[in-house]
Amino acid sequence: MNMPLLKEAADGLPRCRWCEDAPEFLAYHDREWGFPVADDFRLFEKLCLEGFQAGLSWRTILVKRENFRAAFQGFDFNRVAGFDERDVERLLANPGIVRHRGKIEAVINNAKRARELVAAEGSLARYIWRFEPGPEALAAPLSASFSEVSKALSKDLKKRGWAFVGPTTAYAFMQAMGLINDHAEGCVVRQRVAEARLGFERP
Repeated sequence: MNMPLLKEAADGLPRCRWCEDAPEFLAYHDREWGFPVADDFRLFEKLCLEGFQAGLSWRTILVKRENFRAAFQGFDFNRVAGFDERDVERLLANPGIVRHRGKIEAVINNAKRARELVAAEGSLARYIWRFEPGPEALAAPLSASFSEVSKALSKDLKKRGWAFVGPTTAYAFMQAMGLINDHAEGCVVRQRVAEARLGFERP
């Protein structure tokens, strides 16, 4: 039997079922998830945090998000690109973040790649929003966790030297940053996200 996609929240309004899984999820669901983003540093942050989530729960990352922001200079990729081995060791000793050498080194690598991408494309946002799916792509997802478009974004980022950006990570990133509206039909936030996307000026 399929699990229902909606659940009535404490205020009596229907929302995506997952937002009831942890207390931290409700505000994130209502105020952030799915609303379109064009800020380069926020886009970079989300790609990095999705990479850190690999093998973990999103709650683990969300409750540590402010610690991650402090540790990685607000995810200003211009600053993170200058991190060296001493910074890696410093971050590995930081109990407020996920202390995984490969993921930490991936953020530093990806910051360098982000600078290259901005130099080539004008902005990270301009590049990312080229991968916004059309209606025909949205109608035919490959699975609940990735799509042809997320595979294409992942492949292109990897070709440019990015790490920890697989198709599932790319799809979760696209959901969160508003490139698609994956709020369940009937969710009280779905229409708000649809309106935000309509009024959003693509980079």
